[in-house]
Amino acid sequence: MTTTAPRLGTAVARLLILAAALLGTLLAGAAPASAHAALTGSDPRDGAVVATAPKEVNLTFSEQVAMSADSIRVLDPAGRRADTGEMRDLCSGSVVRYGVGLRAGLPDGTYTVAWQTVSADSHPIAGAFTFSIGAPSATSVALPEQNAGGGLVGGLYGIARYLSYASFAVLVGGGAFVLACWPRGAGVRPVQRTVVRAWLTLTVATLAMLLLRNPYTGSGELSDAFDLAGLKAVLETKTGAALTSRLLLLGAAALFVAVLFGSYARRTDPKERKDLAFGLGLGGTVVAAGIAGTWALAEHASTGIQPGIAMPVDILHLLAVAAWLGGLTVLLVALYRAPSVERSAVERFSKVAFGSVLVLAATGLYQSWRQVGSWSALTDTRYGQLLLVKIGLLAVLLGIAWVSRRWTQRLADPTPTEAGDEAEEAGTADDTRAEAESEAEEQSEEGMALVGAASEPGPETAAESHPDPERAAQLARQRAAVATARRKRERDADPERAGLRRSVLTEAAVAVVLLAVTTVLTSTEPGRTEEEAGRTGSAAGSAAVPDRPVDIRLPFDTGGVDGKGVVRLSLDPGRTGANALHLFVERPNGKPLDVPEVKVALTLKAKDVGPLPVAPDRIQTGHWSASGVQIPMPGEWTIQVTVRTSDIDQTTIDKNVKIG
Repeated sequence: MTTTAPRLGTAVARLLILAAALLGTLLAGAAPASAHAALTGSDPRDGAVVATAPKEVNLTFSEQVAMSADSIRVLDPAGRRADTGEMRDLCSGSVVRYGVGLRAGLPDGTYTVAWQTVSADSHPIAGAFTFSIGAPSATSVALPEQNAGGGLVGGLYGIARYLSYASFAVLVGGGAFVLACWPRGAGVRPVQRTVVRAWLTLTVATLAMLLLRNPYTGSGELSDAFDLAGLKAVLETKTGAALTSRLLLLGAAALFVAVLFGSYARRTDPKERKDLAFGLGLGGTVVAAGIAGTWALAEHASTGIQPGIAMPVDILHLLAVAAWLGGLTVLLVALYRAPSVERSAVERFSKVAFGSVLVLAATGLYQSWRQVGSWSALTDTRYGQLLLVKIGLLAVLLGIAWVSRRWTQRLADPTPTEAGDEAEEAGTADDTRAEAESEAEEQSEEGMALVGAASEPGPETAAESHPDPERAAQLARQRAAVATARRKRERDADPERAGLRRSVLTEAAVAVVLLAVTTVLTSTEPGRTEEEAGRTGSAAGSAAVPDRPVDIRLPFDTGGVDGKGVVRLSLDPGRTGANALHLFVERPNGKPLDVPEVKVALTLKAKDVGPLPVAPDRIQTGHWSASGVQIPMPGEWTIQVTVRTSDIDQTTIDKNVKIG
């Protein structure tokens, strides 16, 4: 009975369109580079109105960040620098806080705080907010619309990241596939080219990331990629050290590839070949784990909770991905480009892939718990949504792998003739013939065109007796191309092998999308961090100016004798609930001024609350106070002060302040 291979072309197209549409929907609103660290608080906070200029501005983050001298900039309403440029490390215990000093004598108005830094997991973060001294004012500050890590540089950096992940998988998985599943593949030219190109791509992508790192985390200008001072600064960072280490390990990987496709492929003695395979396996595992460690030591696994466990788990996860998807890629190349692939090789790879899936399930479950943390974060955060897409694609990939396994079980055992040929191919003849067939396959199109000519009587005799050696060699190549084309037709006529090729091609297509989602996940703020930052930000929002009272200064002029002066009012702690009010009336020269009457009222216009009268008690000359002043709710409050300097001279002055 003839078995017909399933036509998966339409199904593959529908699957890829659905995956691309879903991925595009989820990524459409994503920022170019969200990150692990998040801003959880500031002093002054966003939108605060303070009575007097603070001595510094400080920012609090959820995770450790790398700050430079220019990471925090404070700009006055005209766009001029209002900070001293002196960065202050205010970190204490688990609190990550940095500040910058402000210049003395800052005038009233709205000030803009622009900040940009790099989180501990290597991703740039940036933002801006405003606060006002005295009262809000117009500002001419224009902040860049481009997000940190975005633009052309961000796009190029993202492409380099994707290529580095994909090429690492092919390099490691391809080497493992040859050593563990298909030793004969070491002498097959298409397999050699695939692995070597993966090494070359990973090297170029790593160099590109190293050069783009400075503009990616800084200016965003592509020209800064060749700034030597910036490159030197990058090399001193954790990410720069990881990329440099990756380049050094790729030098060792080049030696591994050279020995695998050189000495190992040419060895004929079984014992020597086995010993060399053991050495290659041991050395290759160490190098592969080292390269995987350059990601684990510089990205999400190195920060957050349990980094000591997360980093080795991340290394295992990357190696399992490489063994499965990289081996799948080389198997696909072998099925389409190599003369033949034995059933035993496919079965061995099936076992390796199954083991990789088990490791992926265990390590992926731990990583999901660590990065997501709750069911709500799984559905409500960008990271959780992308993780669900990844899990869905993985489930699809496992389903297709099951189909591939069924096709593997249907592969017919080799005929006696084929078995004899395979036995004859062992040793030196095996490697030589495989290489010759691979070279001949490149000329298959020419060979197909010459099938008719080859069937004419006497071509072999003509080649052997032809006096021109060049012509004889050309005819020999033509005969080899014809033979290769004939073997390819015979191979394609096998429905089981055709079905296996289609299912493996489908696996590879889904794996491409899966790697894209994984790449985006590595540059997305984990759900656990996003939720914690949201909770911390909500809690911090209850205080207008944390740990500092509201102080305002109100000049007045009643128009009579001693009618000019200044009112200084302090509301402590400047939050909702009970507050202590202190009021000082001073002459223009700063000396206390004794006035007959002072009254205070508070109004929250947005909620139609007030005015709430406050009758302070006179303590001494120029000093009044009131305890237990109740602020019922947060908002933009108007504080009105009425000063009477004589029986007929009085004035009312007011100022808006934001109270928590």
